[in-house]
Amino acid sequence: MAEPQGREPECPVCWNPFNNTFHTPKVLDCCHSFCVECLAHLSLVTPARRRLLCPLCRQPTVLASGQPVTDLPTDTAMLTLLRLEPHHVILEGRQLCLKDQPKSRYFLRQPRVYTLDLGPEPGSQTGPPQDMAPSARPMPVPIPSHYSLRECFRNPQFRIFAYLMAVILSVSLLLIFSIFWTKQFLWGMG
Repeated sequence: MAEPQGREPECPVCWNPFNNTFHTPKVLDCCHSFCVECLAHLSLVTPARRRLLCPLCRQPTVLASGQPVTDLPTDTAMLTLLRLEPHHVILEGRQLCLKDQPKSRYFLRQPRVYTLDLGPEPGSQTGPPQDMAPSARPMPVPIPSHYSLRECFRNPQFRIFAYLMAVILSVSLLLIFSIFWTKQFLWGMG
């Protein structure tokens, strides 16, 4: 999609700038790009959930049985233009979910999971009003993710860290006992 010079590329439906989270650009069969949030909303209100009509040209994009819109191809050219790496966003029921993998060297730092609620079920009266402005939308809420010990040991960085700690602890104990044993041996001789 051609953008005027100096402006960030944006979704033609919601006019939000594309990013690598909930506004990741996804490409339909007609080669038009839309953010994953708009396509998720569209897929939830479409009677035939296996067919999406392009909001611009109305050409259908057929989804495989059970395939969510988050599995549509990402517009990697757009993300390259924005100098962003793609993240994997998934659709679970009526929520978009993003697992943020921290790129730090801290071994035990847990990833964060962000969710975006796509609204109430059709026909229900609960939830925020539908005419809410895009700027008034709530921000995604981080949900803590807890790993079991088995999942931690699958991480190669954690395994290296655990092995190094075991070696350091073993060497430290060996030094302490050898110093204690040497003192006992010398005191016992004198």
